[in-house]
Amino acid sequence: MYAELRETASELAAILWREHTVYRERGGGVVIRGEHVRRWISLAPTGGKDRALLRAGRILDGGTTAPARTEVVVDLTAGTAELAAVCRGLLADVAAAAEPAPGRGGRAGRREKPGRGTRAPRSGRRSRGERHTGAGSLFVMLCVAAVFGAWLYGLFGGRGH
Repeated sequence: MYAELRETASELAAILWREHTVYRERGGGVVIRGEHVRRWISLAPTGGKDRALLRAGRILDGGTTAPARTEVVVDLTAGTAELAAVCRGLLADVAAAAEPAPGRGGRAGRREKPGRGTRAPRSGRRSRGERHTGAGSLFVMLCVAAVFGAWLYGLFGGRGH
């Protein structure tokens, strides 16, 4: 099965990307890396005859691979052109997921640092300026004060001088 996956992956790589690397992964599958487009495709055996799990994802900064964004089971008896079309669809899904959200001003990959600019307070929590002591904390403080008061009374006020 590995030889068939390797051959199919090499053919797909040649169709999809001019620059690519094909290598074997731990689970017995084959990975095609397109460093210049920062994407990867994986073909892995599914246990069924002439079927493979086709997954696609991004390559992160530093060269590590992000988890698969999308996957589909394909029939390896289909032609290389059909498999390449499926790969292009998966890669388009990965590219769409990697685009910045609308209204971000096209600044992909840059996020505001916490504590800078204006942002809404976290749900269910107050900002630092509005924080107050909860009823449970007040109860605990009253109990501690009562125990302290009882100790002082026993120490100084309990005896008749």
